Amino acid sequence: MDARFIELLTPFLPYLNDRDLTVDTPLREYGLDSMQAIELMFAVEDTFGVELPDELLTEETFSTAGKLWAAVSGALPDQAGTAVDAG
Repeated sequence: MDARFIELLTPFLPYLNDRDLTVDTPLREYGLDSMQAIELMFAVEDTFGVELPDELLTEETFSTAGKLWAAVSGALPDQAGTAVDAG
C-alpha cells in the first residue's frame, strides 16, 4: 500500500489506535461507517487524482484496507512502481 493511502485512511479508523494498518485491516471493525466511506472515497479521488468506477463502490471494496487499495491502485495511471509496498 502507498504511504499516502495509509496516511489518508488512518484518520477514518478511530478504533485502530496503535495497531498497524495492513492489507487485512477490517475497515468496518475499526470504525469506518457508510457516511465516512463516502468522505473517504472523495478524499482518495482528490489525493490520487482518480475516479473510482461506480461498480467498485461496494461493501466488498470497503471491507479491508487491501481491497480498497486494490481498487485505488487499479484506477491509477499505469506507472512503474505505483503500487509498490511503502512499508
